[in-house]
Amino acid sequence: MASFDSTEHPHRRFNALNGDWILVSPHRSKRPWQGQQEKPEVEQRPAYDPTCYLCPGNTRANGAVNPQYTSTFVFDNDFAALYPDVPVGGINEGGLLRAEAESGIGRVICFSPRHDLTLPEMDVPAIRGVVDLWAAQYQELGSHPDINYVQIFENKGSMMGASNPHPHGQIWAQRTVPTEPAKETIQQLAYYKEHSRTLLTDYLEIEVRNQQRVVIDNEHWVALVPFWAVWPFETLVVPRRAVQDVTQLNDAERDALADILRRLTIRYDNLFEISFPYSAGLHQRPTDGEEHPEWHLHLHFYPPLLRSATVRKFMVGYEMLGNPQRDITPEFSADKLRSLSEVHYKQASAQ
Repeated sequence: MASFDSTEHPHRRFNALNGDWILVSPHRSKRPWQGQQEKPEVEQRPAYDPTCYLCPGNTRANGAVNPQYTSTFVFDNDFAALYPDVPVGGINEGGLLRAEAESGIGRVICFSPRHDLTLPEMDVPAIRGVVDLWAAQYQELGSHPDINYVQIFENKGSMMGASNPHPHGQIWAQRTVPTEPAKETIQQLAYYKEHSRTLLTDYLEIEVRNQQRVVIDNEHWVALVPFWAVWPFETLVVPRRAVQDVTQLNDAERDALADILRRLTIRYDNLFEISFPYSAGLHQRPTDGEEHPEWHLHLHFYPPLLRSATVRKFMVGYEMLGNPQRDITPEFSADKLRSLSEVHYKQASAQ
């Protein structure tokens, strides 16, 4: 019998960060595709849109008027999923029907006053402004006595549910720790107790040594396709120094994060020469007053596109009833992203 080959044979991979498993079926990437074709988004947008509720000086749905901001801008979400003043209470019938009140704060972060720019089209100093705002918001919201987790994220593109094309992200700060970071806390804590080092410190050492899945790096950060990636071109962005949250990054590390974000998202856009959709966000320690030395700050990028600008990955059938599955291997995805230019395709076409 032939020896096992992870590039050809179906196999399972363990996600050391959250404890889940994924099925990898590389042979299925050869099958013909007759599934749904997406329509690429129209990218032409003005620098300022008088109808956009996120542009400077415009009126939002609740009647509030945006200031004439010139860099970043943050405000309480007019339609937040969470709000602070929720009556204490819940439901518990036999331990099977359970519900509990959940309070929190929702905010919107505008990355730029420009309606037509996304992260890969912004310069490094402008992205550094976004990083600084993330840190300030994490510190402010995390200091609230009723907030135990601050989730900072971005949904880019209508495919990912973004209701407005103006470059922006969101913050959901809440009383409890959400499911995914809670799972990561469990895994990281178990590893730290056994090894006295963070899980991502040792994982990053393996990835940097092997180089198979590293996409880009700089002095302070590494962007890679994780060994356990679920989405076709999923990436994990990890600081070389083990810090627990974004407020602990020094100036050089914040500049380097801005650099790595720009270079990575340019590669995403260049992959299919479109404004590449994704959901992305920071995972960092809970704000429950504990030190959490096991936590190692990182960012996840989850893009849905698979074969082209019109073909996406769906989580259906086996993924919904069993566990996540992918066809192309993480190594293939990393090699593809690594091979792309760091000059944005719009700039390249203009030259």
